[in-house]
Amino acid sequence: MNSEIVFNKDADPGIYVMKVFKAEVSALWDHFTKSELIDLWWAPKPWHCETEKMDFRENGIWLYAMKGLDGDRHFALAQYGEIMHHRSISWTSAFCDDKGKVNESFPKSTWLIGFTGIDEGTRMTFNIHFNSREDADQTVEMGFEEGFKTGLNQLEAILSGD
Repeated sequence: MNSEIVFNKDADPGIYVMKVFKAEVSALWDHFTKSELIDLWWAPKPWHCETEKMDFRENGIWLYAMKGLDGDRHFALAQYGEIMHHRSISWTSAFCDDKGKVNESFPKSTWLIGFTGIDEGTRMTFNIHFNSREDADQTVEMGFEEGFKTGLNQLEAILSGD
């Protein structure tokens, strides 16, 4: 059973997402910081995520591809900012080529991902900031809301053993 996902696309200029998981902070942390675990859920099925490189440290990068059933691959790059162990991760995200060269024709975003231990498990928050409202809207129009919600629900299923 999926817990509710709060998805506010009116946070200006950005998106705010919140979901509570019935899992310890450390389990969620691992599913964001280890390539073999994030690859299991980050892409909405039937797509899947393939990490090309993950250097999880401040100023490190995560280069990954979203791969479709037909072999179609879309690359993205996250450059890590401040990392507070088991508390928060910030990164700047952009679409790119397979070498990590940023595609400037698509919006970039800055994410602050929070991990908060609560009685029910872990409250995860995602504050995603864009340069403009238009960039945020373009990202939503590309299917971000449905895709990200699907990914978070996939993560929940993995953590609950489904």
